[in-house]
Amino acid sequence: MTADADVRTTTLRHNPLNAVTATVERLTYPDGSTVIRKQLRKPVQSTGPWAASTDPRHWNYWRRELEVYADDELRKQVADAGLVLPAAQIAEHDDHAVLMLEDIGGTPGTEFSLAEHAALARACGRWQARPAARRPWTSTGFLRDYSTSRDVPWHLADNDAAWQQPLIAETWPPGLRSAWLHLLAHRDDLLDLVASLPRARCHLDLWVCNVIQRPTGEIALLDWAFTGDGALGEDIGNHIPDAVFDLFWPAERMRELAETCIGNYLDGLHEAGWRGDPDQVRLAVMASGVKYAWFLPGLLGRASAASHNAYHQQTDSRHLYHQRGQALAFVAAWCAEALTRGRR
Repeated sequence: MTADADVRTTTLRHNPLNAVTATVERLTYPDGSTVIRKQLRKPVQSTGPWAASTDPRHWNYWRRELEVYADDELRKQVADAGLVLPAAQIAEHDDHAVLMLEDIGGTPGTEFSLAEHAALARACGRWQARPAARRPWTSTGFLRDYSTSRDVPWHLADNDAAWQQPLIAETWPPGLRSAWLHLLAHRDDLLDLVASLPRARCHLDLWVCNVIQRPTGEIALLDWAFTGDGALGEDIGNHIPDAVFDLFWPAERMRELAETCIGNYLDGLHEAGWRGDPDQVRLAVMASGVKYAWFLPGLLGRASAASHNAYHQQTDSRHLYHQRGQALAFVAAWCAEALTRGRR
């Protein structure tokens, strides 16, 4: 048995606000082999917008990933679509659980080309075209519950002083304020619209930091903590903006990314035998942008800070706000179009 002292531990990035995840680490053994160790906390009076829950249907149910990695049927279903669920060993304790996960090598989603984004979207379509078996631990109502629980200064969305901050006035596009106020005024309409569209088992945290493409082509999906009921297309509606918001894809090419991902997702659905209405899928992609309703007032509230981060790394503030401003305008236009189409 290898002594603990012989194992090198490297701390990996994760969302420190999420009360479920205690640590994520890479363990490197003397023979060079590696494994990812993820420790999950059992809730004890957890509070705040990222509070953990013991309710299996809650979007932040603390044991959900344990259930996912133990589900052989889910593992086979994603594999049949060309996706990978990492191998895992699970150890449960009184107040926490530990996942020892396969450390998958390859191209991280943060470095994906357009072709690799297309491959991911197509594989997700093949996966989500097939009905998923019912499970008692999958989340319900994620989009509404997650997006409406964020603690941000909502009043700043229509505050003159906030919009006159130099970083905002000099980097955000004209018309964004009115477009976002329109989105906020119709937030419930958009949430209702997404809830009314065809359903699928969704990952619900699909974005570049949770995907890795193996050299053999299969794409691993990581971090299944939120998985559950969603609209067909909702995952793609999350993947596209998130890639831009954290500077992993240029805002100037956001439309190209959107058209590529949506087209390939629909192709994947059809490859797996789905024969539904593609316009409803496009509607779900666009309307699911309501998830980010909180993001603009949050950015207004942080605009005067001395420095800014993109996914936990300090970056140039003007570039960050310019890119995010362009992406916010794109999302606002998506939501406005979804409202118009949804009324037809």
